[in-house]
Amino acid sequence: MSFFRYKKNVYPLIAVAAGLFVIVFGLVCAKMPRCSYYLLGVYLWLMLFGCYKSCLKILPAYIVVGGLFALIAYFAYGRSADGAIAMANRFGAVFLAAALGMSVQSAAMTRSLSAVHTPRAVTLGMLIATSFVPVLRTEIPRVREAMKTRGAGSIFKPKIFYRAFLVPFVMRLVNISDTLSLSVETRGFTLGKVKYTIYKREAVTVSDVLFLVGLVAGAVFTVIL
Repeated sequence: MSFFRYKKNVYPLIAVAAGLFVIVFGLVCAKMPRCSYYLLGVYLWLMLFGCYKSCLKILPAYIVVGGLFALIAYFAYGRSADGAIAMANRFGAVFLAAALGMSVQSAAMTRSLSAVHTPRAVTLGMLIATSFVPVLRTEIPRVREAMKTRGAGSIFKPKIFYRAFLVPFVMRLVNISDTLSLSVETRGFTLGKVKYTIYKREAVTVSDVLFLVGLVAGAVFTVIL
């Protein structure tokens, strides 16, 4: 019965596949006039299926980055609005795929990869890679606060940036990596072929299938109509 229940988060592997599909479609069909409507529909579709937080996070970045490159393309192609729209579509597809990736929890991705018997080296690498980004986000403000406490001065000065920010930041990352490796080892992670169990399995539900079918159907209608 679990297949028929609705859940807010998309199944991790389906989210990855959907992200790749959106990127490929956006890059290939960026010059189509209807591609913009499709990407807008994908944005609303993601928000409907629980990715609204990541969608709201990428929106300001897309407006700045996508708008800048669209403006460059507008003048580069001789004030061509079609070229600007195509460039905006390409960046829109990339940012939508990023929103899908941001909505996937690292633990859920690890469980999904383990469920399909992915090699442990890949699973462990994915877990460390996805867990390290939040660590960076928390460590940078801490180093900045330490600089302010010590009265180091402006970070924009090369000597201060190197001695007061970069060196302490790198040392903190080295210490965190050592702690992370010990944590992984104590939790029984190994690269060898050993039997393992999954405490909480990620199940594919009807909402996941509906999500993927909606993306593909929208792309087909965009091309055919």
